[in-house]
Amino acid sequence: MNTMRTFVLMAALTALFVFIGNALGGQRGMLMAFVFAMFMNFISYWFSDKIVLKMYRAQEASPSSELYGLVRTLATRANLPMPKVYLIPGDQPNAFATGRNPQNSAVAATEGITRMLTREELSGVIGHELAHIKNRDILTGTIAATLAGAISMLAQMGQFAMIFGGGRSSDDDRGGSPIVGLIMIIVAPIAALLIQMAISRSREYVADADGARIAGNPHYLSQALQKLQRGVEQIPMQANPSTAHMFIVSPLSGGGLASLFSTHPPMAERIARLESMRL
Repeated sequence: MNTMRTFVLMAALTALFVFIGNALGGQRGMLMAFVFAMFMNFISYWFSDKIVLKMYRAQEASPSSELYGLVRTLATRANLPMPKVYLIPGDQPNAFATGRNPQNSAVAATEGITRMLTREELSGVIGHELAHIKNRDILTGTIAATLAGAISMLAQMGQFAMIFGGGRSSDDDRGGSPIVGLIMIIVAPIAALLIQMAISRSREYVADADGARIAGNPHYLSQALQKLQRGVEQIPMQANPSTAHMFIVSPLSGGGLASLFSTHPPMAERIARLESMRL
C-alpha cells in the first residue's frame, strides 16, 4: 500500500512539475520540466535521505552514546535492522527518520531533544520514528520533501524569469502565458504543500500508536509530545518548510492560518489518542 502511495506521490508531483513548466515556458518549458522531474525522482529515490541529513548538518552518533544504545534496544524490540543514528546540532527538541527502506534507514535527533526529555520520553520519540521505518513511511516522506522543495525552487526561478522578461511570448513554442505563469508561481508551492499534508497527517496517528507499542508505554510518547510542543514554540529552528512533515513535531512555529496548512495533525488530538491507549 505504501509502495503504491509512493508512486502516486511521484506521479502527482511530476505532473505538477510539467504543468508549471508549460505555464511558464510553453511546450519547451513543459519538456524541460519533465526531464527535470525525472531527474529529481531518481535523485529523490536514491539520495533524498543523504540530502536531508546534510541539510541539517547531521553527524553520525557514536556507538557508545546513550542515543545510539537506545535506538539499538528499540530496533531490536521492533524486529528492525539497526538504522544509522545521527545527531543534529541545535537546541530545538525534535527528531525524524529517513531512508528508502528499513535496510537503508536512519534516525536523527537534535541535541536539544536529548537534553530535554527523560530516557522514557525519548524512547517514545524513537519508537515513533522506528514505527515510520517499519511502516515504510519514510521513503514517501523524503521524496515529498525533495520534490516539494524543487517545486518551490522552480516557482522562484519562474519569478526571476518573469521579472527579466521571460514567458512574454504568445507563441506556445517560445513561452507560456505570463498571467498563467504568475498564478502558478503563487499556487505551485501551496499545491506541493497540500500533497505533503495529504501524505503526512494520517500516518502520524499510526506512527504514534505503533511507536507507543515499541516503547512499551503510550504515556512516554504523550508526555514527550507535550514537552516538544512547548520546546518548538520557545526555541526557533532554521528549518526548510519542505521538510517540516518529516519531524515528529513541526519545527515551524505558527498558529492561526498557518496551522491550517500544518503537515501534522492537532497535537491535542495526538496526545488524547495516546492517553486513551491500552497496551
